[in-house]
Amino acid sequence: MMTDTEQHLLGKVKGGDKSAFRKLFYNYHESLFRFVAYRVKDEDLADDITQETFLRVWKTRNSIQPKKSFFSLIARISSNLCYDHFRHLEVRQRHESSIPDYGGSDTHDPEMINQGQVFQEEIQRLVNEKLPDKCRNIFILSRIEGKSNPEIAELLDLSIRTVENQIYRALKILKKNLTNYL
Repeated sequence: MMTDTEQHLLGKVKGGDKSAFRKLFYNYHESLFRFVAYRVKDEDLADDITQETFLRVWKTRNSIQPKKSFFSLIARISSNLCYDHFRHLEVRQRHESSIPDYGGSDTHDPEMINQGQVFQEEIQRLVNEKLPDKCRNIFILSRIEGKSNPEIAELLDLSIRTVENQIYRALKILKKNLTNYL
């Protein structure tokens, strides 16, 4: 469901055309940034991951398959970079937890936490931890990016029915895991 223009640009990028790459960058940067920012919940980190994603596309441009969806490619690369970040963070936290903290307390006063924020954080956690990759990517594009099912189908080179099924699956998983809040 790609446009001929996107295929043409991808073919040119594969051949090393910097202006074609620049066009793809400007066409997809904002969407990819929001996609990543939702996952990592940190705009500076999201910007770094977005930049690294495009850098990796350029470095591996020889392996680009122009007939495949560009957004699928950059979504997969950025997802892997997010996973790398979270794995690194987990290792770091494991080691930090063995160092005593003399400065402050890790406890938070529950009365000071806005329930809406807590609920939103729980949704983000569930999206990142409970939804399978394909389901998560489609859910973020639909519910966070506000893209329509046909737009998602075109971006990811899927059928509209597949998109609908994945959104239904995501909502079902979230509802099951949010029973304490509903």
